Amino acid sequence: MSADIFEKIQANRGPIGQHAKESHGYFTFPKLEGPIGPHMIFRGKTRLNWSLNNYLGLADHPEVRKVDGEAAATFGLGSPMGARMMSGNSDYHEQLERELSAFVNKESTILCNFGYQAVVSAIDCLVDRHDVIVYDAESHACILDGVRLHMGKRFVFKHNDLEDCEKQLQRATKLAAETGGAILVITEGVFGMRGDQGIIKEIVDLKKKFNFRLFVDDAHGIGTLGATGGGTGEEQGCQDGIDIYFGTFAKSFALIGGFISSDEQVVEYLRYNMRSQIFAKAMPMPLVVGLLKRLELMRNHPEYKAKLWEITEALQKGLTEAGFEIGPTNTCVTPVYLNGSIPESTNLIYDLRENYNVFCSMVVYPVVPKGMIILRLIPTATHTLEDVKYTIECFSKIVGKLKAGEYVSDKIAAV
Repeated sequence: MSADIFEKIQANRGPIGQHAKESHGYFTFPKLEGPIGPHMIFRGKTRLNWSLNNYLGLADHPEVRKVDGEAAATFGLGSPMGARMMSGNSDYHEQLERELSAFVNKESTILCNFGYQAVVSAIDCLVDRHDVIVYDAESHACILDGVRLHMGKRFVFKHNDLEDCEKQLQRATKLAAETGGAILVITEGVFGMRGDQGIIKEIVDLKKKFNFRLFVDDAHGIGTLGATGGGTGEEQGCQDGIDIYFGTFAKSFALIGGFISSDEQVVEYLRYNMRSQIFAKAMPMPLVVGLLKRLELMRNHPEYKAKLWEITEALQKGLTEAGFEIGPTNTCVTPVYLNGSIPESTNLIYDLRENYNVFCSMVVYPVVPKGMIILRLIPTATHTLEDVKYTIECFSKIVGKLKAGEYVSDKIAAV
Protein backbone atom coordinates (compact mmCIF):
# COMPACT_ATOMS: atom_id res chain seq x y z
CA MET A 1 0.00 0.00 0.00
CA SER A 2 1.27 3.47 -0.85
CA ALA A 3 1.95 6.07 1.80
CA ASP A 4 -0.46 8.91 2.52
CA ILE A 5 0.93 12.38 1.79
CA PHE A 6 -0.82 13.90 4.80
CA GLU A 7 0.67 11.25 7.10
CA LYS A 8 4.14 12.05 5.73
CA ILE A 9 3.56 15.75 6.43
CA GLN A 10 2.42 15.00 9.96
CA ALA A 11 5.53 12.90 10.62
CA ASN A 12 7.99 15.40 9.12
CA ARG A 13 7.12 19.07 9.67
CA GLY A 14 10.41 20.34 8.22
CA PRO A 15 13.45 21.83 9.97
CA ILE A 16 11.72 25.16 10.68
CA GLY A 17 8.12 23.97 10.66
CA GLN A 18 8.76 21.60 13.58
CA HIS A 19 8.98 24.70 15.78
CA ALA A 20 5.84 26.35 14.35
CA LYS A 21 3.66 25.85 17.42
CA GLU A 22 6.10 27.63 19.72
CA SER A 23 7.33 30.29 17.31
CA HIS A 24 4.36 31.31 15.12
CA GLY A 25 3.38 34.96 15.48
CA TYR A 26 6.54 35.96 17.32
CA PHE A 27 9.76 34.48 15.95
CA THR A 28 8.07 33.48 12.68
CA PHE A 29 5.26 35.34 10.92
CA PRO A 30 5.41 38.37 13.28
CA LYS A 31 3.04 41.27 12.64
CA LEU A 32 4.62 44.71 12.36
CA GLU A 33 2.00 47.45 12.29
CA GLY A 34 1.78 51.17 11.66
CA PRO A 35 3.52 53.39 9.08
CA ILE A 36 6.48 51.61 7.47
CA GLY A 37 9.72 52.91 8.91
CA PRO A 38 12.42 52.43 11.52
CA HIS A 39 9.90 52.62 14.39
CA MET A 40 6.90 50.30 14.12
CA ILE A 41 4.46 48.61 16.48
CA PHE A 42 4.91 44.97 17.45
CA ARG A 43 2.46 43.45 19.91
CA GLY A 44 1.23 46.83 21.03
CA LYS A 45 4.63 48.44 21.66
CA THR A 46 6.79 50.66 19.46
CA ARG A 47 10.05 48.97 18.49
CA LEU A 48 13.18 50.15 16.72
CA ASN A 49 12.98 48.09 13.55
CA TRP A 50 15.99 46.77 11.59
CA SER A 51 14.10 44.11 9.67
CA LEU A 52 12.66 45.75 6.55
CA ASN A 53 14.28 45.88 3.10
CA ASN A 54 13.18 49.49 2.69
CA TYR A 55 16.70 50.68 1.87
CA LEU A 56 15.95 54.15 0.49
CA GLY A 57 12.93 54.82 2.68
CA LEU A 58 10.52 54.93 -0.26
CA ALA A 59 7.80 52.73 1.26
CA ASP A 60 6.24 55.58 3.23
CA HIS A 61 7.59 58.49 1.17
CA PRO A 62 4.80 61.11 0.86
CA GLU A 63 5.16 61.46 -2.93
CA VAL A 64 5.09 57.69 -3.33
CA ARG A 65 2.03 57.33 -1.09
CA LYS A 66 0.28 60.08 -3.06
CA VAL A 67 0.96 58.48 -6.45
CA ASP A 68 0.07 55.01 -5.18
CA GLY A 69 -3.28 56.29 -3.90
CA GLU A 70 -4.09 58.28 -7.02
CA ALA A 71 -3.21 55.36 -9.30
CA ALA A 72 -5.36 52.96 -7.28
CA ALA A 73 -8.28 55.40 -7.45
CA THR A 74 -7.83 55.94 -11.19
CA PHE A 75 -7.26 52.38 -12.39
CA GLY A 76 -8.37 50.09 -9.57
CA LEU A 77 -6.33 47.05 -8.65
CA GLY A 78 -7.79 44.89 -11.42
CA SER A 79 -6.42 46.86 -14.37
CA PRO A 80 -5.08 45.71 -16.75
CA MET A 81 -7.11 42.52 -16.83
CA GLY A 82 -5.32 39.53 -18.31
CA ALA A 83 -1.81 38.38 -19.20
CA ARG A 84 0.26 40.96 -21.05
CA MET A 85 0.57 38.80 -24.17
CA MET A 86 -3.22 38.51 -24.47
CA SER A 87 -4.90 41.63 -23.10
CA GLY A 88 -2.84 43.08 -20.25
CA ASN A 89 -0.28 45.33 -21.89
CA SER A 90 -0.21 49.14 -21.46
CA ASP A 91 1.84 52.22 -22.28
CA TYR A 92 2.79 52.45 -18.61
CA HIS A 93 4.24 48.93 -18.55
CA GLU A 94 6.30 49.67 -21.64
CA GLN A 95 7.42 53.05 -20.27
CA LEU A 96 8.63 51.45 -17.06
CA GLU A 97 10.57 48.83 -19.04
CA ARG A 98 12.28 51.53 -21.13
CA GLU A 99 13.22 53.59 -18.09
CA LEU A 100 14.57 50.56 -16.23
CA SER A 101 16.67 49.60 -19.26
CA ALA A 102 18.25 53.04 -19.26
CA PHE A 103 18.78 52.92 -15.49
CA VAL A 104 20.73 49.64 -15.57
CA ASN A 105 22.36 50.33 -18.96
CA LYS A 106 20.82 47.45 -20.90
CA GLU A 107 19.03 47.34 -24.26
CA SER A 108 15.71 45.93 -23.11
CA THR A 109 13.70 44.86 -20.05
CA ILE A 110 10.79 42.61 -19.15
CA LEU A 111 8.66 43.25 -16.06
CA CYS A 112 7.94 40.29 -13.81
CA ASN A 113 5.08 39.95 -11.34
CA PHE A 114 7.17 38.34 -8.60
CA GLY A 115 10.94 38.41 -8.18
CA TYR A 116 11.41 34.89 -6.84
CA GLN A 117 9.19 33.41 -9.54
CA ALA A 118 10.97 35.43 -12.21
CA VAL A 119 14.41 34.02 -11.42
CA VAL A 120 13.12 30.44 -11.28
CA SER A 121 11.22 30.85 -14.53
CA ALA A 122 14.00 32.69 -16.38
CA ILE A 123 16.53 29.94 -15.62
CA ASP A 124 14.04 27.32 -16.77
CA CYS A 125 13.43 29.31 -19.96
CA LEU A 126 17.06 30.03 -20.83
CA VAL A 127 18.53 26.52 -20.66
CA ASP A 128 17.61 23.11 -22.03
CA ARG A 129 18.80 19.60 -21.20
CA HIS A 130 21.93 19.98 -23.36
CA ASP A 131 23.11 23.09 -21.49
CA VAL A 132 25.24 23.27 -18.33
CA ILE A 133 24.74 25.57 -15.34
CA VAL A 134 27.58 26.75 -13.09
CA TYR A 135 26.47 28.55 -9.93
CA ASP A 136 27.68 29.92 -6.59
CA ALA A 137 27.12 27.61 -3.60
CA GLU A 138 25.48 30.34 -1.51
CA SER A 139 23.03 31.51 -4.16
CA HIS A 140 19.54 32.55 -3.06
CA ALA A 141 16.79 29.94 -2.84
CA CYS A 142 15.16 31.24 -6.05
CA ILE A 143 18.36 30.41 -7.97
CA LEU A 144 18.62 27.00 -6.33
CA ASP A 145 15.00 26.22 -7.24
CA GLY A 146 15.61 27.32 -10.83
CA VAL A 147 18.70 25.12 -11.00
CA ARG A 148 16.74 22.16 -9.59
CA LEU A 149 14.30 22.46 -12.49
CA HIS A 150 17.15 22.17 -14.99
CA MET A 151 17.10 18.82 -16.78
CA GLY A 152 20.77 19.04 -17.73
CA LYS A 153 23.98 19.05 -15.73
CA ARG A 154 24.98 21.65 -13.19
CA PHE A 155 28.19 22.34 -11.29
CA VAL A 156 28.41 24.37 -8.09
CA PHE A 157 31.48 26.41 -7.11
CA LYS A 158 32.53 27.37 -3.59
CA HIS A 159 31.17 30.72 -2.53
CA ASN A 160 33.02 33.57 -4.25
CA ASP A 161 35.92 31.22 -4.99
CA LEU A 162 37.30 32.23 -8.39
CA GLU A 163 39.66 29.27 -8.60
CA ASP A 164 36.83 26.82 -8.00
CA CYS A 165 34.58 28.70 -10.42
CA GLU A 166 37.24 28.28 -13.10
CA LYS A 167 37.55 24.59 -12.25
CA GLN A 168 33.80 24.09 -12.66
CA LEU A 169 33.86 26.03 -15.92
CA GLN A 170 36.51 23.64 -17.21
CA ARG A 171 34.23 20.70 -16.37
CA ALA A 172 31.23 22.47 -17.88
CA THR A 173 33.12 23.31 -21.09
CA LYS A 174 34.12 19.70 -21.59
CA LEU A 175 30.58 18.47 -21.01
CA ALA A 176 28.95 21.14 -23.17
CA ALA A 177 31.25 20.18 -26.04
CA GLU A 178 29.95 16.61 -25.75
CA THR A 179 26.26 17.58 -25.54
CA GLY A 180 26.38 20.44 -28.02
CA GLY A 181 25.04 22.72 -25.29
CA ALA A 182 25.90 26.13 -23.85
CA ILE A 183 26.99 27.32 -20.40
CA LEU A 184 25.12 29.65 -18.06
CA VAL A 185 26.93 30.99 -14.97
CA ILE A 186 24.67 32.25 -12.18
CA THR A 187 25.60 34.28 -9.11
CA GLU A 188 24.39 37.20 -7.03
CA GLY A 189 25.38 40.83 -6.96
CA VAL A 190 24.94 40.92 -3.19
CA PHE A 191 24.55 37.84 -1.01
CA GLY A 192 21.69 38.68 1.30
CA MET A 193 22.86 36.70 4.31
CA ARG A 194 26.59 37.56 4.47
CA GLY A 195 26.26 40.95 2.79
CA ASP A 196 29.31 40.42 0.58
CA GLN A 197 29.29 41.32 -3.10
CA GLY A 198 29.60 38.58 -5.67
CA ILE A 199 32.89 38.39 -7.57
CA ILE A 200 31.17 39.66 -10.69
CA LYS A 201 34.13 41.44 -12.27
CA GLU A 202 36.39 38.41 -11.79
CA ILE A 203 33.82 36.08 -13.32
CA VAL A 204 33.36 38.45 -16.26
CA ASP A 205 37.13 38.30 -16.82
CA LEU A 206 36.86 34.51 -17.16
CA LYS A 207 35.07 35.10 -20.47
CA LYS A 208 38.57 35.55 -21.93
CA LYS A 209 39.12 31.83 -21.29
CA PHE A 210 35.63 30.32 -21.49
CA ASN A 211 32.48 30.73 -23.57
CA PHE A 212 29.52 31.34 -21.24
CA ARG A 213 26.76 33.80 -20.42
CA LEU A 214 26.42 35.39 -16.97
CA PHE A 215 23.14 35.74 -15.05
CA VAL A 216 23.28 38.01 -11.97
CA ASP A 217 20.56 38.29 -9.34
CA ASP A 218 21.13 41.80 -8.00
CA ALA A 219 18.19 42.02 -5.60
CA HIS A 220 20.13 43.79 -2.82
CA GLY A 221 22.40 45.72 -5.19
CA ILE A 222 19.91 47.68 -7.28
CA GLY A 223 19.41 51.12 -5.72
CA THR A 224 22.13 50.69 -3.09
CA LEU A 225 25.35 50.21 -5.09
CA GLY A 226 26.98 52.11 -7.95
CA ALA A 227 27.39 55.81 -8.57
CA THR A 228 23.77 56.17 -9.72
CA GLY A 229 22.32 53.22 -7.79
CA GLY A 230 22.50 51.08 -10.91
CA GLY A 231 23.69 48.06 -8.93
CA THR A 232 26.66 45.81 -8.35
CA GLY A 233 27.76 45.79 -11.99
CA GLU A 234 27.99 49.57 -11.95
CA GLU A 235 29.80 49.45 -8.59
CA GLN A 236 32.41 47.03 -9.95
CA GLY A 237 32.64 48.62 -13.41
CA CYS A 238 31.53 45.50 -15.27
CA GLN A 239 27.84 45.99 -16.06
CA ASP A 240 28.50 45.31 -19.75
CA GLY A 241 29.78 41.86 -18.83
CA ILE A 242 26.52 40.87 -17.12
CA ASP A 243 24.46 39.23 -19.85
CA ILE A 244 21.19 38.76 -17.94
CA TYR A 245 20.54 41.21 -15.12
CA PHE A 246 17.78 40.67 -12.55
CA GLY A 247 16.57 43.33 -10.13
CA THR A 248 13.78 43.12 -7.59
CA PHE A 249 11.18 45.73 -6.65
CA ALA A 250 10.89 44.27 -3.14
CA LYS A 251 13.88 46.05 -1.60
CA SER A 252 15.11 49.50 -2.72
CA PHE A 253 11.88 50.10 -4.65
CA ALA A 254 9.81 49.06 -1.60
CA LEU A 255 7.09 47.31 -3.57
CA ILE A 256 6.75 43.86 -5.16
CA GLY A 257 7.79 42.21 -8.40
CA GLY A 258 10.99 42.43 -10.40
CA PHE A 259 12.56 42.84 -13.83
CA ILE A 260 15.07 41.22 -16.14
CA SER A 261 17.26 43.30 -18.44
CA SER A 262 19.45 42.06 -21.28
CA ASP A 263 20.03 42.36 -25.02
CA GLU A 264 16.88 43.09 -26.99
CA GLN A 265 16.79 39.65 -28.62
CA VAL A 266 17.13 37.91 -25.25
CA VAL A 267 14.32 39.91 -23.65
CA GLU A 268 12.10 39.27 -26.67
CA TYR A 269 12.81 35.55 -26.29
CA LEU A 270 11.87 35.72 -22.59
CA ARG A 271 8.76 37.72 -23.38
CA TYR A 272 7.50 35.00 -25.72
CA ASN A 273 8.76 31.94 -23.85
CA MET A 274 8.86 32.66 -20.11
CA ARG A 275 5.92 30.66 -18.84
CA SER A 276 5.49 32.49 -15.54
CA GLN A 277 4.75 35.69 -17.47
CA ILE A 278 2.92 34.30 -20.49
CA PHE A 279 0.40 32.50 -18.31
CA ALA A 280 0.09 35.04 -15.48
CA LYS A 281 -1.93 38.23 -15.12
CA ALA A 282 -0.06 41.45 -15.88
CA MET A 283 1.32 43.56 -13.06
CA PRO A 284 -1.54 45.77 -11.79
CA MET A 285 -1.49 49.34 -13.05
CA PRO A 286 -1.17 51.04 -9.62
CA LEU A 287 2.03 49.09 -9.02
CA VAL A 288 3.45 50.07 -12.40
CA VAL A 289 2.61 53.75 -11.97
CA GLY A 290 3.96 53.64 -8.42
CA LEU A 291 7.20 52.10 -9.67
CA LEU A 292 7.64 54.89 -12.20
CA LYS A 293 7.49 57.39 -9.31
CA ARG A 294 9.92 55.33 -7.22
CA LEU A 295 12.38 55.12 -10.10
CA GLU A 296 12.09 58.87 -10.64
CA LEU A 297 12.92 59.52 -6.99
CA MET A 298 15.80 57.05 -7.10
CA ARG A 299 17.32 58.81 -10.12
CA ASN A 300 16.74 62.38 -8.95
CA HIS A 301 17.58 62.12 -5.25
CA PRO A 302 21.07 60.66 -4.74
CA GLU A 303 20.90 61.98 -1.18
CA TYR A 304 18.67 59.01 -0.25
CA LYS A 305 21.43 56.56 -1.10
CA ALA A 306 24.00 58.83 0.54
CA LYS A 307 21.98 58.83 3.78
CA LEU A 308 21.58 55.05 3.58
CA TRP A 309 25.35 54.68 3.42
CA GLU A 310 25.91 57.20 6.24
CA ILE A 311 23.74 54.99 8.48
CA THR A 312 25.30 51.78 7.14
CA GLU A 313 28.87 52.92 7.74
CA ALA A 314 28.05 54.22 11.22
CA LEU A 315 26.32 50.96 12.12
CA GLN A 316 29.06 48.69 10.81
CA LYS A 317 31.90 50.80 12.20
CA GLY A 318 30.19 51.03 15.58
CA LEU A 319 29.53 47.31 15.78
CA THR A 320 33.11 46.47 14.83
CA GLU A 321 34.55 48.92 17.36
CA ALA A 322 32.28 47.39 20.02
CA GLY A 323 33.86 44.01 19.33
CA PHE A 324 31.15 42.42 17.20
CA GLU A 325 31.91 40.11 14.27
CA ILE A 326 30.11 41.25 11.11
CA GLY A 327 31.98 39.09 8.60
CA PRO A 328 32.89 40.05 5.04
CA THR A 329 29.99 42.41 4.31
CA ASN A 330 30.81 45.26 1.97
CA THR A 331 27.20 46.27 1.36
CA CYS A 332 24.31 47.56 3.47
CA VAL A 333 23.37 44.08 4.71
CA THR A 334 24.78 43.90 8.25
CA PRO A 335 24.98 40.48 9.92
CA VAL A 336 26.11 40.11 13.52
CA TYR A 337 27.60 36.67 14.22
CA LEU A 338 27.12 35.12 17.66
CA ASN A 339 27.56 31.66 19.14
CA GLY A 340 24.66 29.89 20.80
CA SER A 341 21.92 27.30 20.60
CA ILE A 342 18.45 27.76 19.15
CA PRO A 343 16.87 28.10 22.64
CA GLU A 344 19.51 30.68 23.57
CA SER A 345 18.85 32.61 20.38
CA THR A 346 15.09 32.73 20.98
CA ASN A 347 15.54 33.87 24.58
CA LEU A 348 17.99 36.52 23.39
CA ILE A 349 15.60 37.81 20.74
CA TYR A 350 12.73 37.82 23.22
CA ASP A 351 14.78 39.89 25.64
CA LEU A 352 15.91 42.24 22.85
CA ARG A 353 12.35 42.86 21.72
CA GLU A 354 10.53 42.95 25.04
CA ASN A 355 13.04 44.70 27.28
CA TYR A 356 15.00 46.84 24.82
CA ASN A 357 12.32 47.35 22.13
CA VAL A 358 14.69 46.47 19.28
CA PHE A 359 13.34 44.30 16.47
CA CYS A 360 15.68 42.51 14.07
CA SER A 361 15.73 39.21 12.20
CA MET A 362 17.26 36.08 13.72
CA VAL A 363 18.87 33.40 11.57
CA VAL A 364 19.67 29.98 13.03
CA TYR A 365 20.13 26.35 11.95
CA PRO A 366 19.40 24.99 9.34
CA VAL A 367 20.08 28.25 7.45
CA VAL A 368 23.44 28.54 9.23
CA PRO A 369 25.52 25.82 10.99
CA LYS A 370 24.46 24.53 14.41
CA GLY A 371 25.74 26.68 17.24
CA MET A 372 25.72 29.88 15.16
CA ILE A 373 23.30 32.78 15.52
CA ILE A 374 23.06 35.63 13.03
CA LEU A 375 21.23 38.82 13.92
CA ARG A 376 20.70 40.49 10.56
CA LEU A 377 20.30 44.26 10.47
CA ILE A 378 19.04 46.10 7.40
CA PRO A 379 19.79 49.84 7.64
CA THR A 380 17.67 52.36 5.76
CA ALA A 381 17.87 56.00 4.79
CA THR A 382 15.20 56.77 7.41
CA HIS A 383 17.17 55.45 10.39
CA THR A 384 19.08 57.98 12.49
CA LEU A 385 22.51 57.99 14.11
CA GLU A 386 20.69 57.92 17.45
CA ASP A 387 19.04 54.65 16.35
CA VAL A 388 22.47 53.25 15.56
CA LYS A 389 23.97 54.30 18.91
CA TYR A 390 21.06 52.87 20.91
CA THR A 391 21.13 49.56 19.00
CA ILE A 392 24.85 49.01 19.61
CA GLU A 393 24.37 49.75 23.31
CA CYS A 394 21.54 47.20 23.48
CA PHE A 395 23.53 44.59 21.57
CA SER A 396 26.44 44.97 23.98
CA LYS A 397 24.11 44.27 26.91
CA ILE A 398 22.44 41.19 25.42
CA VAL A 399 25.73 39.68 24.29
CA GLY A 400 27.04 40.12 27.81
CA LYS A 401 24.04 38.15 29.02
CA LEU A 402 24.59 35.51 26.34
CA LYS A 403 28.21 34.99 27.38
CA ALA A 404 27.16 34.85 31.05
CA GLY A 405 24.79 31.99 30.26
CA GLU A 406 21.62 33.92 31.11
CA TYR A 407 19.81 32.68 28.00
CA VAL A 408 20.60 28.99 28.48
CA SER A 409 17.37 26.98 28.48
CA ASP A 410 15.95 23.76 27.13
CA LYS A 411 12.85 25.60 25.98
CA ILE A 412 12.04 28.30 23.47
CA ALA A 413 11.01 31.51 25.19
CA ALA A 414 7.32 31.59 26.01
CA VAL A 415 5.49 33.95 23.68
